[in-house]
Amino acid sequence: MSFAGFMDHGGLRLAAYGAGSSGPPLVFQHGLCGDARQIAEAMQGLGNQGWHGLECPGHGASQMGPPSIAHFADAVAALIETLPVPVVLGGISMGAAIACRLAVTRPDLVRALVLVRPAWVTEYAPANMAPNAEVGTLLAQHPAAEARAIFTTSATAQRLAAESPDNLASLMGFFDRAPQPDTARLLTAISADGPGITADDLRALHLPTLICGTTEDAIHPLAHAQALATLIPQAWLVTLPPKGRDKPAHLAALTAAMTQFLKEI
Repeated sequence: MSFAGFMDHGGLRLAAYGAGSSGPPLVFQHGLCGDARQIAEAMQGLGNQGWHGLECPGHGASQMGPPSIAHFADAVAALIETLPVPVVLGGISMGAAIACRLAVTRPDLVRALVLVRPAWVTEYAPANMAPNAEVGTLLAQHPAAEARAIFTTSATAQRLAAESPDNLASLMGFFDRAPQPDTARLLTAISADGPGITADDLRALHLPTLICGTTEDAIHPLAHAQALATLIPQAWLVTLPPKGRDKPAHLAALTAAMTQFLKEI
């Protein structure tokens, strides 16, 4: 992974990254409160495949800005406009929502989609995002250590420990994320947001789409991946091994699916 430089978007300084040089241009986006390291991890098995990614406002080295999927998508569009278009556009969780929004609103920029562990279909504030919002609210109201202690004993934490330990581990990591006010704002605002598109918009997409879902993931339910695969006409659905059970196997399956997809489009 290489730092490609900062770009200005709406007066914000945003960090762009990339690696590789072969294959169709691929832009891939991180999830909520993630950064370029998450992108690089997902891309690590693709060899010299060229990829690019932007740390959205408030993420990684990028300055904080209005926390919304629409605003983040506009920033990613600005990055894509610096590349040969159209690109293959993808992302994890929030990154997948950004990709879906841009496929609908900026079809001139997108030739194919890669949606990994989607956390949204079309609705705002989906129920699966409630744990993120709960952590964000606690961080807005308490010092981090106190917020962590409250959440650890919550019904949500107990449920996730049994159903989706990988989600719980991610949520616990948010209590160490700095700056705390930005983390709280991101978690609450984005959890209440949506991609701003409709089911009919998705049905009207006519571009190759790889959708990768998984089980044992309460925040990224397999049902969302299945719903998107039903709505998007040219979608190919792959079910990955659970990330919390075997992360290397999960990443290897993701690499295999993306490698095959990129060969075929």
